[in-house]
Amino acid sequence: MKQIFLILLFLIVSTTVFSQKIITTLVPPLVLNDSISHWEKKNKIGFSISEILFVNWNAGGVSSISGLMNMQFNRNYSNENTRWANELIMRYGLNKQDGTELRKTDDAFQFSSTFGYRKNEKSNWYHSAKFNFNTQFTDGYNYPNKDIAVSSPFAPAYSFLGVGAEYASDKKDRLFYFSPFTSKITIVGNQRLADGGSFGVAKAIYDADGNLIKHGKKVKSELGTLITAFYKKQIAKNINLENRLSLYSDYINKYGNVDVYYDLAIDLIVNQYVRTNIGVHLVYDDDIKAKEEVNGEQITVGPKMQLKQVLGVGMTYTF
Repeated sequence: MKQIFLILLFLIVSTTVFSQKIITTLVPPLVLNDSISHWEKKNKIGFSISEILFVNWNAGGVSSISGLMNMQFNRNYSNENTRWANELIMRYGLNKQDGTELRKTDDAFQFSSTFGYRKNEKSNWYHSAKFNFNTQFTDGYNYPNKDIAVSSPFAPAYSFLGVGAEYASDKKDRLFYFSPFTSKITIVGNQRLADGGSFGVAKAIYDADGNLIKHGKKVKSELGTLITAFYKKQIAKNINLENRLSLYSDYINKYGNVDVYYDLAIDLIVNQYVRTNIGVHLVYDDDIKAKEEVNGEQITVGPKMQLKQVLGVGMTYTF
């Protein structure tokens, strides 16, 4: 009986010790595997506001308040010779002045995705495929006229899809992309704007009496050359500079006539949350015709350089 008891005690102790060893050898690999990730993410949400108030101000002036919300989300994958960069940018701004209705100051939805593969880790050049999509959230107007919208969601919307070569610096602060074959699709989802030939689509056809024969097309397809560049630098302590440039020329229609999109952003960092932003946006697109008022009538003229400048102070949260 004593021998049986000793044998049972030995088995219990051996089993307990053995089970503890199994646990200690399995835990470290599980923790190590969970910590490995080739994804890098960055989220930035900011809100800036500016306000001016006049009360019995003899020199005159108009009280106003403006607000701008901007969001940027990045999801980047990197593993040896493979790179996949995704970026979503959204902006929306409003302004209110005494005696006028609420007006839109900024409106943008921009998504870009680039997948690249390089032959070896010593090279900074990637064989890449790039997709871009741009549109807006709400209707746009030529103020003070708010009766007829001159743009709306998906009117226009632009998509670019092509293949080429991209140079990416080790710090990813300099990017250069060249594609000899990029498809550009312009979408004008609003039939009224499409009938008017807005943003370069084929306009509607009418007879001599003004009766509609055929609606305007909502889609325009192009094939051409695309060049994009990105440059980021800290020009001084707490002052960051970003440049984004896009050049596109269609092979079929007026090749050599280049559409230009340029963004300059200067970020002045006060502390972790408070920042001042200065932005300049330049656009030249041969398909976008400017309008001028002559003798009380709107007349369509040729394309012109478009300029927008933004200055704001506000809160920014990065996570």
